[in-house]
Amino acid sequence: MPPVVTKPTNYAAIYSFAWASASGTAAMCAAVLSAIFCGMRLSEFGGVLVSVAKKLLTPTITVAAMLAMAYTMNYSGATGTLGLAFATTGRMFPFFSPILGWLGVFLTGSDTASNALFGPLQVVSANRLGFDPVLIAAANSVGGVMGKMISLQSIAVAAAAAGLTVADQAKLFRFTLKHSIFLASVVGVEVMLWAYLGHAR
Repeated sequence: MPPVVTKPTNYAAIYSFAWASASGTAAMCAAVLSAIFCGMRLSEFGGVLVSVAKKLLTPTITVAAMLAMAYTMNYSGATGTLGLAFATTGRMFPFFSPILGWLGVFLTGSDTASNALFGPLQVVSANRLGFDPVLIAAANSVGGVMGKMISLQSIAVAAAAAGLTVADQAKLFRFTLKHSIFLASVVGVEVMLWAYLGHAR
């Protein structure tokens, strides 16, 4: 409903399971073909799959839960309400737009989840303030990439794969944090310049 959109509009509820084009399908095909060409026995391949599934169970549940929360927020109107609130940042909103994406990936561990959670919010705020919604939505995604290096879920997955200790994980987080904040701020400044000098409406 206005002022989130220009006129009353139905929110489409479409479920699409595009398994053939999903990146996970390609990864599974590559894994199966690699096992065949390397001469792995079926029992060995099954053991590897079980081991990987155990390591990725918690991150997978976390990302799925965040996506579920994102859709609930979108369809309940909570995201639109937050977007209107964020619009109160006014002329500084283009700077905070990638910071919001950065925060979303830090919390969810996934740029996809961050875009689902905060993407509609960003578009609502952009339209409210008169900025290009495509630019602002892209800023959410780019800012999210800068938060990927400090995502606790990503660090946990990498640590599980590399066999890092908890102390090593903490050291890795501290090392990447300053780089992540700096890069997210650089993106914020770039989006500000682009919003006012290149894409102002």
